[in-house]
Amino acid sequence: MSERADVVVVGLGAMGSAVLYQLARSGASVIGLDRFAPPHTNGSSHGESRITRQAVGEGGAYIPFVLASHRIWRELEAETGEDLLNACGVLVMAPAGGASHHGKPDFVATSISGARTFDIPHEVLDGAEVRRRFPQFLGLKGDETAYYEPGGGYVRPERCIAAQLRRAAELGARIRTGAEVLAIAEDGDCVVVTTSTGEVRAERAIVSAGAWTATLLGAPFDRLLTVRRQLLHWYALDDLSAYPSDAPAFIWMHGAADADYLYGFPPMPSEHKLKVATEQYEQSTSADALDKVVRPEESAAMYHRHVEGRIAGATARVVDAAACLYTVTPDRGFIIDRHPANDRVLVVSACSGHGFKHSAGVGRTIAELVTTGGTEIDLAPFALARFG
Repeated sequence: MSERADVVVVGLGAMGSAVLYQLARSGASVIGLDRFAPPHTNGSSHGESRITRQAVGEGGAYIPFVLASHRIWRELEAETGEDLLNACGVLVMAPAGGASHHGKPDFVATSISGARTFDIPHEVLDGAEVRRRFPQFLGLKGDETAYYEPGGGYVRPERCIAAQLRRAAELGARIRTGAEVLAIAEDGDCVVVTTSTGEVRAERAIVSAGAWTATLLGAPFDRLLTVRRQLLHWYALDDLSAYPSDAPAFIWMHGAADADYLYGFPPMPSEHKLKVATEQYEQSTSADALDKVVRPEESAAMYHRHVEGRIAGATARVVDAAACLYTVTPDRGFIIDRHPANDRVLVVSACSGHGFKHSAGVGRTIAELVTTGGTEIDLAPFALARFG
C-alpha cells in the first residue's frame, strides 16, 4: 500500500494527536501513523490525569503553549461534549530558600515571575496560609513559599488524545494505526515513510514518536534523548474530610534536591484513593523494554519517603500502581526543530516529563509553521543548536 499526503505525522500521542488535529483544521492533506491504537498504555500519554499550570517554573518560553492549550481544550469540550480540563487549581510549594525542579533552580519564584509577566491570576502564600486553606497538607514548617493558581488543575490525557483524533478524522485526516514505522528517508522533493503496512509519501514529516524517537531517527537524537521509567501510585484514603470539591492538584518540593518532591491530584469524585508520584532520573530504559510491574516495595518506599506525614488521610495501602515513560533531554527541555540531516522532517519530541499541558498549543504552533512557514511563538529555545 502506498499513500500520498501534504504532511505525515509519525506518533499520535500527546503531541502527534494535537498536530494532526490542527493540520486537519487548516485543510492540509494529512496522514497520522501509530504503531499502536492511541490512546494506549505503551508510551507517555496514558492515564486519568496530568497536572496543568499556566505559569510554569520551567521558564517563560513555555507559557504561550499552555495558554493556547487551555483555550483549545475548552474549544474541544464545546465541540465534542467531552470533559477535558478540570480547573480545580494547582499549588506549587518549596521550602524556604527555594528548590529546583525539572533541572530549573528556584522553581516557585520562576512560576511567580511568569504569572506576573503574562498576567495570570495567582496568589503567593506562605506555609501558614497553606495550612489554613488546604488542610490536606501536613508537616509544613510555615516558612515555605507557595504559588497558587486557581486556573490550573488537571487534564484528562486519554480523552484529549481521543477527542483530537476524532475531530481530525472528521476533518479529513487519515489515521493509520497498527503501522510500525521502519524508516524515514528523503527522496527528491518528498519524504518517504516506510511502515509495516506500506509507505507514505509526503512533502513534510512530523516525528512525534516520544520514547521511540531516538531509535527511529538515530544521530543526534540517540545521544540527546534518554528514556526513564517513572512510577505512579494510588494510596487508599481513610478520611476525605480534608478534600473539598475545590481541592487543588499539587507539586510539593519538600527538600533542596530534585528528588525531594512529590506531586499529586485531588481524589476523583466518589473515590477513596489519592494519586501521587515523584520522578527519577538515574535509571534508564527503552520504550520496548519498560518494566510495567510496580513492585510492593517500590510503592512502600514512595509512601515512607514522600507521603507519610505530609498528606492527610493517605494510608500505606496501595490501591493501584503503574509505570510510564519520560523521554528527557540533557536540560529537560523540549526539542522542536528540523532534523539536521533532512530539512523536510520536523521533530517534536522529548516532553521531559512536563509536556502534556503544552501539547495542544504545540500542535497549533506546528500546524502554523508547516502551513505558513512561520509561527507567533518563538521556537528558538527548543532548537537543537542549544546542545552544541
